[in-house]
Amino acid sequence: MSSSYKNRIQEFKAALSEQEIDLKALRELCFSGIPCEGGIRALCWKILLNYLPLDQALWETFLTKQRDLYAQFLREMIIQPGIAKANLGVSREDVTLEDHPLNPNPDSRWNTYFKDNEVLLQIDKDVRRLYPDMAFFQRPTDFPSQLILDPQNEYETLRRRVEQTTLKAQTVNRNRSGVTNVSSPGKALNLYPSNEYEVLPNGCEAHWEVVERILFIYAKLNPGIAYVQGMNEIVGPIYYTFATDPNNQWKEHAEADTFFCFTNLMSENRDNFIKSLDDSQCGITFKMESVFSKLKEKDTELYMKLQEQNIKPQYFTFRWLTLLLSQEFLLPDVIRIWDSLFSDQERFEFLIPVCCAMLTIIPSLMFTPSLLKRKNCRMVCSSHAPIGSASILMIDSSAAHLTRVGSSICLCVIERLVLPSLR
Repeated sequence: MSSSYKNRIQEFKAALSEQEIDLKALRELCFSGIPCEGGIRALCWKILLNYLPLDQALWETFLTKQRDLYAQFLREMIIQPGIAKANLGVSREDVTLEDHPLNPNPDSRWNTYFKDNEVLLQIDKDVRRLYPDMAFFQRPTDFPSQLILDPQNEYETLRRRVEQTTLKAQTVNRNRSGVTNVSSPGKALNLYPSNEYEVLPNGCEAHWEVVERILFIYAKLNPGIAYVQGMNEIVGPIYYTFATDPNNQWKEHAEADTFFCFTNLMSENRDNFIKSLDDSQCGITFKMESVFSKLKEKDTELYMKLQEQNIKPQYFTFRWLTLLLSQEFLLPDVIRIWDSLFSDQERFEFLIPVCCAMLTIIPSLMFTPSLLKRKNCRMVCSSHAPIGSASILMIDSSAAHLTRVGSSICLCVIERLVLPSLR
């Protein structure tokens, strides 16, 4: 560890030791990257995402209150409905009751149960494949939820609900644009082959199951948006950062802390997931066009090249903006980018020049003649592999010297060569 890096760690420790944290000073520190040692990043993110109050004297009371609130959510939205489901239909007399599986009443408990299952199945499918190149999300958590796994709570768990689900009716998968896939009617749905995912023993749960719970609770509390594909890619890096905190006192409560940080982040980003707002000034269409407007201003030649190829901003910037670049970089680089994103006061305005910078850096990756021959040019921008050191070797010689600095190369290129001229 270099002396300059040690000094930087000391700067963060000094900033975080203040009784009243100076948010402006902390943002300036975090923008250039947060050290991962000692749980500094996890703590900074909790502050930057407006979760922890700036007055440290309030932390203990605040955290106890928030974590108790999350436990209440688990009881009300997972445990109690699971108990009610276990009790529904247990006796022959239930068949004659008003509330039964075929009851068309939208307020029926059965109707709510079936709708929740549709959301749960989509969440389950997405979180199981979260960062498949990493083993982390498949591993058991060190702190499984005692409330969820308490053997005295005899209820239908989320895991059990998914395992028992075999749909013979049409299955609809929903993404942000609406209905995207309808399975063949009459065909039983085998969700996951028995050998595809390891089943953990009773009393254990994998990290992806924790993420699943977070997203399910969020969907229940936010019925206007519920769950949309891609949210798992946003909550994943936050949970990973909190669940790998070396301080067990923080690590034990990674689930609750992630939920509230994710909720705060989505309160700023949720308009991107609401289709009815697409064409408004706060909608995703306006933001995508802003990327191209910035590109036209800063790199007219590249802008014209994209226009000639009929490559529209929605072909790639949609994913970049809605998922906060989480699918364009490897996880360590996503986390590093988010250090800057979370610490910038304009937060999502900052994402516009970052996307523009990416376009000015990687045109040689996207627009080579051989690639354009093999692929529909409209798909080139959105189908590149995660940007890393191997890809950066292909950019122009002015950035070649940065290929030796490690896994955060593309970010370094963006920060040092391009962003200053774009902002």
